[in-house]
Amino acid sequence: MLFGDVSEELTRRVVEALHHVSDMEPSGALVRASSRSGVDYQCDLAMSLGKRLGKPPREVAADIATRLDVADIAEPPKIAGPGFLNFTLRTSWLEDRTTALNGDPRLGTAVTARPRRIAIDYSSPNVAKEMHVGHLRPTIIGDAIARLLRFAGHDVIPHNHLGDWGTPFGMLIEHLLDERPSGPYTIGDLNGFYRAARSKFETDDDFATRSRERVVLLQGGDDDTLSLWRHLVDESTRHFTQVYELLGIDLSSEDVYGESFYNPFLGAVVDDLTAVGLTELSDGAVCVFPDGFRNREGEPLPLIVRKRDGGYGYAATDLATVRYWTEQRRVNDLLYVVGAPQAQHFAMVFAVCRAAGWLGEEHRAEHIGFGSVLGEDGRAMKTRAGESVRLSDLLTEAVSHAAAVIDGRGDLSPEVREEVAGAIGIGAVKYADLSGDRERDYVFSWERMLSKNGNTSVYLQYANARIRSVLAKADQELTGVRITLGHPAERALALALARFPEAVGSAIAGHLPHKLCTYLYETAVVFSRFYEQCPVLDAEGPGVRDSRLLLADLTSKTLTLGLSLLGISTPARL
Repeated sequence: MLFGDVSEELTRRVVEALHHVSDMEPSGALVRASSRSGVDYQCDLAMSLGKRLGKPPREVAADIATRLDVADIAEPPKIAGPGFLNFTLRTSWLEDRTTALNGDPRLGTAVTARPRRIAIDYSSPNVAKEMHVGHLRPTIIGDAIARLLRFAGHDVIPHNHLGDWGTPFGMLIEHLLDERPSGPYTIGDLNGFYRAARSKFETDDDFATRSRERVVLLQGGDDDTLSLWRHLVDESTRHFTQVYELLGIDLSSEDVYGESFYNPFLGAVVDDLTAVGLTELSDGAVCVFPDGFRNREGEPLPLIVRKRDGGYGYAATDLATVRYWTEQRRVNDLLYVVGAPQAQHFAMVFAVCRAAGWLGEEHRAEHIGFGSVLGEDGRAMKTRAGESVRLSDLLTEAVSHAAAVIDGRGDLSPEVREEVAGAIGIGAVKYADLSGDRERDYVFSWERMLSKNGNTSVYLQYANARIRSVLAKADQELTGVRITLGHPAERALALALARFPEAVGSAIAGHLPHKLCTYLYETAVVFSRFYEQCPVLDAEGPGVRDSRLLLADLTSKTLTLGLSLLGISTPARL
C-alpha cells in the first residue's frame, strides 16, 4: 500500500508500537523528515518518554523498535544518539510511491476526512481610500491560506470586511454636500475628498457636529445620505476589484461583507450580552470586561460594545460578525488575517463570544497575525512624500521590473512578454511576502525578490520553465513509465517529491505558507543537482531515460501545483 503523508503514516505506526510498551499518549508530531545523510525520517519520542517512564531513552527506543511494523515502507529502524529512531525508506517502496504520482493531479495529497466549514476574513480595505502597501500582506496571506484550505477539502468562505460605516463616512458625505464637486468621482478623487474632510473635521467644530449628525442619518436610512454612501461604496469596490485582478486574488464583490452589513445586528448583540449578564455600564458606555485582560495598572480592560452617545464601535461589529457566521452561516471555524498589533483585540472578542455562547466547543476562532512590510531603510514603506505606497502603483512597478528581467527575449511575442512579465512581477511580490514567517516583518527589495538565484519565485519559475523545455525536446509520452532509482541523486529527488503532502500539511496546520515555499525551493535545488549528475535526454540503459523524464515531469508538476496553491502562476516559457 502507498501512503500520502509518509511522516504521518510512520507516526501512526510508532504510536501503535508505543501502545504495546506504555499506556502513555504522545503529543505533537512524532516523526519528521531528516536532512541527515542516510536518514530519511527521525523520531525523538523516546527522549520525552524516558523521563516519564523512568527508563533510559535508548531503552525506550529499543522497546518501540521491536514492536514497530514498517517493513513494507522502510528498513528496520536504527537507534542513534541519546534515543532517536532513524528511518530509511526502502528504495523499492520509494520507486513505487513516485511512479504512482504519475497521473495523480493531487500528487499524493489526500483530501481531509473531516472537512470543516471555514469563514476567513482577509484584505479588508477601507471605502473611499485607495488600497496601499499596508493591504498587501492580509490580501496575499489570506488568499494563500484560503487556497490551501480548499485544496485540503474544506468549505472555505472568504469575507472581505470593508470599512464602510461610521464617523468617517458621516464627515465624507457632509463634505461632498458642502462642496458639491462634479462627478463622477474616481477612487483618487475620493481619496482627496477624504483627506479634506478629515482636515475640516479636526479643525471645524461645526463641521464635526454636522458630520456626527450625518452618521445618525446614515444609520437611520436617510435616502439622500444612503444614495451618496452607495456611490462611495460602488466606486471603491470597482477599485478594489481592479487591484485584486492585477494581483490574481480570488476575491469578488460577492465576498464583500462591510461593516454596514452587520449594522442591523448590533442592537441584538447588546441585548444578548446583557441578557446573559456580561455587560456593565462604564462612564455611560456599555462594556464587557472579559476575564484575564488587564492594563498595565492591573485594572480590567473593557471591550466597548456601545459608546455613551449610543453609537457602536468596531468591537461591536466584530462581535456581530462572530455571531452572524456561527449562528446564521453555521461555520465551524473563523479565521482573521489581520496585523499582529490586533492580537489582544481579537483575543478579547473571542473570549466574550465564548462567554456569550456564540463560540462553542465545536468552533475554532483564530487571529492569523503578521508583521509589517518595511522599506530597504528598515522603516515603514513610504513614498518620498512620506505617504503610504499605493498598491496599484507598486504592482505596476513590479510588472515593469519583471519586463526588464526578460528584456532582450526576441523569441517572445509582445502578448507573451506581457503575460510573462505579469507572472514574474506579481509572483515575485507574492512569494517575497509568503516565503518568510508571516509573523515577522520583511524588507521589500526589488533586487532580492526578482533574483534568479536563491529562494525566490523567479528561481522556481525559471526552474520549471527549464524542465518544461527538456520535456518538450523529448516529446515523449510518459504514461505507464516506471521510476527506477539507481543513482543517489535520483533517490534524493524521488524522496523530495514524496514529501509534497507533508509540506502542504505543514503549511495548512499552522497557517504558515512559508513552509510550502521552503519545500518548493529545496525541491528545485534537489532537481538541479539531479540534472547536473544524471543525464536525462542522453541517458543510457533500459528505461533510464524514461524514468528520468518522468522524475523531471513530476518535479515540474510539483512546482506548478505548489506555486498555484500560493496564487503564483508558472509560465511554460521564460
